[in-house]
Amino acid sequence: MAAWVVFWSPARGLRELLQRCWGQLERSLPRGLPGHPWAPALVVQAPATLPDPLEDIREESNKAPNFLDSIFWMAAPKKRRTIEVNRCRRRHPSKLIKLKTNIDVCPECGNLKQKHVLCGYCYQKIKMETGLIRIQIKEKEAGPFNAPTVETVVLYEGEKPTERDEGKRIIERNRKRPSWFTQN
Repeated sequence: MAAWVVFWSPARGLRELLQRCWGQLERSLPRGLPGHPWAPALVVQAPATLPDPLEDIREESNKAPNFLDSIFWMAAPKKRRTIEVNRCRRRHPSKLIKLKTNIDVCPECGNLKQKHVLCGYCYQKIKMETGLIRIQIKEKEAGPFNAPTVETVVLYEGEKPTERDEGKRIIERNRKRPSWFTQN
């Protein structure tokens, strides 16, 4: 049972690899089976873009390649981590919640808040007031395309425009200025 397989491929290393594999397959099959000698069922010419195997690796090992050689192996732990080691890693002091030392009392409502951060309880009041100011601005402009290109000044009850406010858009509110809303 002699069969010779010839591959015409631009990848010379691939041709040699297939020839070695075919030779090993012929040697491993039992001899004396009735029928035709073994022949390849399908021969495909490899594309020219396949990389040529490294010459050093081919010279070092003349044995046929194993099917596990083409698998990309990932690292796996050799031993199981103990519960103590896992807990020490998870509960390391650098991973614990840090104590906050920058907490202060809000001067407006008295709730706790971080320093230099707006109080969450007071934020709702500010959001409502600015929403009412925006509605008043929309009514005055009668549309988004009529907005002037000047600065806006908000005046509350009892306040009068100053010399700096000349030429600016003035919005007047009919209520007392909230303590948290500073004057421009």
